[in-house]
Amino acid sequence: MEFQGKVVLITGAAQGIGAAVAQAMAQQGAKLALFDVQQQALAQQVDALASNGAQVLGIGVNVTDSTAVNAAVERVEQELGHIDVLVNAAGILRLGSALDCSDADWEQTFNVNVGGVFRMCRAVANRMAPRGRGVIVTVASNASAVPRQHMAAYAASKAASAHFTRCLGLELAVHGIRCNVVSPGSTDTAMQRQLWTSEEHKQAVINGALEQFRLGIPLRRIADAADIADAVIFLASERARHITMHELCVDGGATLGA
Repeated sequence: MEFQGKVVLITGAAQGIGAAVAQAMAQQGAKLALFDVQQQALAQQVDALASNGAQVLGIGVNVTDSTAVNAAVERVEQELGHIDVLVNAAGILRLGSALDCSDADWEQTFNVNVGGVFRMCRAVANRMAPRGRGVIVTVASNASAVPRQHMAAYAASKAASAHFTRCLGLELAVHGIRCNVVSPGSTDTAMQRQLWTSEEHKQAVINGALEQFRLGIPLRRIADAADIADAVIFLASERARHITMHELCVDGGATLGA
């Protein structure tokens, strides 16, 4: 019960990696604040966790809206207590070639994947800093380090969010706040399944494709969301108390440590 009584705020908590982190944190005794723009799915997640005994507050929040973010963070601190951990898991994927990417897709991708991380970190860290403690973990992507075809906006946004988090970690170290990044590879989530039309596509990701300059996955499996949640839990825990500005890649070796 490493997080017994601690307040953990998770964005993108209605599904995928965010939901897996919420479930893992609940098992560790955390008090949960869950943010997501998908309010129906969020309500289902809140009900499921509460039925298992977790103390959980779900708030429909669009992380592109500073006013909404600030108000929701204030509500969390009033209803649950001081935020100990922030996990930035909200993100979107817009597929397409760089030359065909519309202004709207580019701007929305950056507004959520980078702007959302910035707004959440600013709102939460301004409260953590005077207390002299706190942990921030941002979920990025291994695509931030290795180019991928038809994912230019997504990869660029994840690279930006990862580096922002490292820069933030340098600034906040004086306050005892740690900031780290978890970068997943292919993970069995709704976002990943956007890229598949059949189970054959799943195997093709594992095998790799020379024509797409993808090396495949040396460990021969697609990650579960729980695999990523375990990495987030570690970096948020006291076991990682001397780790900050670090990027932990969880991709089965797909980027060969790049």
